[in-house]
Amino acid sequence: MKVLVIQTRYGIGDMLIFLPYLKAISEKTGVKLSLLAKDSSKAEELFRDEKFLDEVMKLDSTNDGILGFSKLRKEIKSKNFEKVFIFNGSIRYRLLALFSGIKEIYQYPFFTSKDVIFETAKVFTENYTNKILSTKPELNLNSKTLDEAKKKFNLTNHVKNIVLGISASGPTKRWDIENYINLAIKLSKNQNCKFLIAASKNDKGIIDKIKKSEIGKHCFSLENLSIQEILPIIKNCNLYIGNDTGFMHISAALGVKSIGIFVDSPAYSYSGYSDNIMAIVPVGETLDSTTHDTLGKDKISFEEVFEKTKKCLIN
Repeated sequence: MKVLVIQTRYGIGDMLIFLPYLKAISEKTGVKLSLLAKDSSKAEELFRDEKFLDEVMKLDSTNDGILGFSKLRKEIKSKNFEKVFIFNGSIRYRLLALFSGIKEIYQYPFFTSKDVIFETAKVFTENYTNKILSTKPELNLNSKTLDEAKKKFNLTNHVKNIVLGISASGPTKRWDIENYINLAIKLSKNQNCKFLIAASKNDKGIIDKIKKSEIGKHCFSLENLSIQEILPIIKNCNLYIGNDTGFMHISAALGVKSIGIFVDSPAYSYSGYSDNIMAIVPVGETLDSTTHDTLGKDKISFEEVFEKTKKCLIN
């Protein structure tokens, strides 16, 4: 039997939130899955060491959208899938499955939107597996890569290795870089710390600010590394502290305690699924009220961030 799963959200965090449900479907069907996903989700790199996955079929500019419908249908039809699980309520993907000749189609209710991402996925998958599922993702890595990363990047137990998630998908979602610099300086006065800057090449401006600051000598940037290379580095760290980014979700899925600063994104939807994530929201907001257009990056309490970070490093 061949089984296809369609998960079309863009982000790394989105993909990791669906991990427990991908594993559950694979376990229930007894086969490895084919996963249709956008390249931006980095599914191929994230799940390289997972056993539930057979292949990743990439959605790109040539086969996505209405114009790419015919090409994608041919690609899917050629693989002779017997079942498909569609993690969205799009009519287009239902038609794609029908026209591809797939007999068993499981899909969200049509036009599902503005939902709590992990709750909808949980209910959908539990209805098929007839089993209560945890919402907490657990990402597996090859132990050899962990040891190699520890040695290569000198991630010793003599210092606190802290991931600084300074990147974000937009300026309104980013706590100011000066706050991270001041936080790192203050933490370093209490204990020996090494800071790993989790950001992309597009964030060169703010990366350079950290490197040129007084804490710069204690920092190492991950900007030139692939997700595959970054995974074992983060796994060897003590804590993630940063914005709501893919790096936060990676850290949490790897079992690393993670403090997520939510200033302009749905805090509950993107933190409530894992007890590895401690969410900090703007003063006057709650997990439920912090969402898109909250615009609260200037309302985060520095002292709250510092005290919670310090507490996590002690425990």
